Amino acid sequence: MNTVDTIAAVATAPGGAINIVRISGDHALDVAQKVWRGKKTLGKSTARMMLYGLIGDPGEPALAVYMPNPHSYTGEDVVELQCHGGAAAVRRTLEAVLTQRNVRMAEPGEFTMRAFINGKLDLAQAEAVGDVINASSEATLDLALRQLDGALSQTVNDIREQLLLLASDCESRLDFPDEELEFDDANILIDRLENARQSLQKLIDSAHAGAVLRQGVRITLAGKPNAGKSSLLNALLGVDRAIVSSIPGTTRDTLAENAVLRNIPVEITDTAGLRDSDDEIEALGIQRAKAAIRQSQIVFYLLDASADDPVQELREFERNRPGNIQQTIAVWNKIDLVKNHLLPEIADVKTVKISARTGENLELLLDAFERSVWQGDGNGADTPAAVNARHLALLQAAEVMLAPAAEEISCGNWELASANLRLALVEVGKIVGETVEPDLLDEIFSRFCIGK
Repeated sequence: MNTVDTIAAVATAPGGAINIVRISGDHALDVAQKVWRGKKTLGKSTARMMLYGLIGDPGEPALAVYMPNPHSYTGEDVVELQCHGGAAAVRRTLEAVLTQRNVRMAEPGEFTMRAFINGKLDLAQAEAVGDVINASSEATLDLALRQLDGALSQTVNDIREQLLLLASDCESRLDFPDEELEFDDANILIDRLENARQSLQKLIDSAHAGAVLRQGVRITLAGKPNAGKSSLLNALLGVDRAIVSSIPGTTRDTLAENAVLRNIPVEITDTAGLRDSDDEIEALGIQRAKAAIRQSQIVFYLLDASADDPVQELREFERNRPGNIQQTIAVWNKIDLVKNHLLPEIADVKTVKISARTGENLELLLDAFERSVWQGDGNGADTPAAVNARHLALLQAAEVMLAPAAEEISCGNWELASANLRLALVEVGKIVGETVEPDLLDEIFSRFCIGK
């Protein structure tokens, strides 16, 4: 991206009561002054004041605010024009801006990339801006806001400082080999290196929580026809989304809906009942059901507790047993119809007894789901910092360098120890953008919307 030009774009989503056109760059004020007019003039004397005026002829009412550099989102001169909502009003305003000299349309994420380049945000914080925009649950938003506030960056910088001090210590022994200087014992350095490695490992371990909160979890509802899959889907969503009927085989295709369960973003897929069928359409639906099961991360396999032969239900479960059995929850449904019915145990499978129709024990099912997602290790949504896939790869690359560094320190090979530590520093530094390739920046910021 060219970061010299003055850029402009719509910074609000369509359909709102107002629209904001953002202009950033050296010519932002000049461009805005030619487009907008009011009783007070945009300039240093009115900086950060919201002014009322008009855009165009005969003139559409609009508010304008000028934020001089470096105290703006991008670190450059920024002007924001607030016009009426609706496609026509914002299109006219943006066209008026872009017809001026020395301004062009912003590329996706270009405002945030300029904020990074101008030192307003580091790279981890800049990525968090995208996470804030895409957050679909309170926990996801909280994680993104913590990262935007610098929680991850602070942890990474602490690790970088530990590694830098260790590298400097090793290099000082090379620079002053004959001086009578008191250096710490090698075992002390190895202990410090182990502390840094443990901090790295904590961040690596947070990758699972990061993936869950950012990407969500795919849940598939499986089971034979009329087991209550569609009823459970409706119960989990809180709305009647799927048709519920006592006629077996009502659901013939997959039906996927997004929701938030226990602060975890999920995609829940209702599927056709698993059985042998000569019906061509139903058979295609069953194939899709099996594909959905294979692709899911959690399977709720429903069994009919009211069936005449519960043991046969168990046999059907064993016959269609999902491959990811560790992430399968067996759900005996319709317990409201069989209060005193003894149900067979299912070995090595999490089992919950519910009524999707009445909602009985639905919270127990959600408890089991939550434990499966977080793998029994507390609530990952509360993690102070959770890395994404890019961060994880860099952290793992850095960790690989630490074992040989410790070995070289123990042998007194200070040059090789320092070299390994410096390589680890480079990898960790890429997380916050201390070292970063332009192509990577383009790839990261291209995921953003144009006005951000």
